[in-house]
Amino acid sequence: MSAPGCVIWITGRPSAGKSTFARRVQSLLTTHCGPTLILDGDAVRARLKPAPGYDDQARSDFYASLAGLAALLAEQGFLVLVPATAHKREFRDHARELAPRVTEAGEPRFLEVFVDAPLEVCEARDSKGLYAKSKSGEVSDLPGVGKHFDVPQHSDVVAQGGKDGAAHQRLVHQVLRVLALG
Repeated sequence: MSAPGCVIWITGRPSAGKSTFARRVQSLLTTHCGPTLILDGDAVRARLKPAPGYDDQARSDFYASLAGLAALLAEQGFLVLVPATAHKREFRDHARELAPRVTEAGEPRFLEVFVDAPLEVCEARDSKGLYAKSKSGEVSDLPGVGKHFDVPQHSDVVAQGGKDGAAHQRLVHQVLRVLALG
């Protein structure tokens, strides 16, 4: 069995740049750290049948499943980038709990990245039209607008949008540190 990988959860408001961040850092991580894959929350959601809903229970179930899948892949030696809003701290904490451990009782092989983009920037780059739908009342539960978004208090890396090259480098160093622990 290969050495455990790592789960890297990339959180932020919708359209903050989470997927962009994951795609830009994937090649760096593959070059420096090993096999890396992306479990994009939107892409996974689109492939599940029946499609998960957006009510509180459906979101909770979806993020629990996504966290479990990420942990399973990390246990097989992959570095798993998970760009997914996960607007509640409890969703991200659950993902941290499921991640492989450095040792039986040690710290998890889990890193949290917060892509911090102001609301007006997210609205401007909103390719799915979610913010417009939220303003018109068509969508009432958009995280960060109609639904609370728990801003991470202790992220391992904070990125200013998805194209933050310095944050990409900080993440690579953090992953190397976690992988060196055992």
